[in-house]
Amino acid sequence: MYGLARPFLFALDAETAHGLGLKAIEAAYRSGTSPLLSRKPEPLLTRAFGLEFANPIGLAAGLDKNGAHVDALLALGFGSVEVGTVTPRAQVGNPKPRMFRLPDQQAVINRLGFNNDGVDALVRNVSRARRKGIVGINIGKNADTPNERAADDYLHCLERVYALADYVTVNISSPNTQGLRELQRDDALRALVGTLREAQEKLAAQHGKRTPMLLKIAPDLDDAQIDSIASILLAAGVDGIIATNTTIARTQIHGHKLEHEAGGLSGKPLYAKSTAVLSRLRARVGEKIPLIGVGGILSSGDAVAKVAAGAKLLQFYTGMIYRGPALIGECVGALRARREGAR
Repeated sequence: MYGLARPFLFALDAETAHGLGLKAIEAAYRSGTSPLLSRKPEPLLTRAFGLEFANPIGLAAGLDKNGAHVDALLALGFGSVEVGTVTPRAQVGNPKPRMFRLPDQQAVINRLGFNNDGVDALVRNVSRARRKGIVGINIGKNADTPNERAADDYLHCLERVYALADYVTVNISSPNTQGLRELQRDDALRALVGTLREAQEKLAAQHGKRTPMLLKIAPDLDDAQIDSIASILLAAGVDGIIATNTTIARTQIHGHKLEHEAGGLSGKPLYAKSTAVLSRLRARVGEKIPLIGVGGILSSGDAVAKVAAGAKLLQFYTGMIYRGPALIGECVGALRARREGAR
């Protein structure tokens, strides 16, 4: 069915299509016609971070920024849905246009800039959801919060979502909030993660529930930076790492008319870079920290290769734009075959 809708959606600008697509998915859920969009795969149970996922395929953050469509998205067959990125206060994000498709490259450039309705609105939305699946909440800082006060924003969001989330992702890797990636540098990362880990343990005692905390990192890191991040996160005892966010590199689309558009590049051109970071991380952290592989998954073969590179779980977003929800079942089927073949 998505194949019929895609030409219409691609005739619209990317951000308009994004909003319309979410409305259509929600309408299908409310009318009981979600199976027409995607046949829900049989479970492929996967454990990570102390949680059990119905299958290892998740929706990456960014599609449902305000957590307003959790049930509709889970109904498509995802084993998990990550909502956000959410910030303490509502913000409009960067000026439009700020989202661009590159169909020949199966890619997207976006510079949305954490546009969202604020953490309190997200909490209200997710609280109303029935949630037949794992729900992660991705948190960030407001654009006008200086990095030296970034921890305050992350702490505020962590405290607000802690009891509600199945897991929380700390986003320090979006290229679309000025200076955010500087939080990945050694001293800044060590300080931020230390503060958040301390808060996580206090919240666990307060709520009688330990909510896993993950870090989402950038693909634009050299080997020494990856090794340093791995060392810091191992020492801090974080529950998981998501590799990776979008890239600011343009090597893979050199010569394209949109090459010089600012923002993060996702989709097929990101695949090799994000998978290399994933593989390097796995070599450095071993089995001590579960990894979620994200970036450029557009086929079942991509999913299998990400798992082979070290991912325990997978997420995609741009794959939904180009392939639609059928990609969920394709990936689950391929991973099932891989798992059964390894027995």
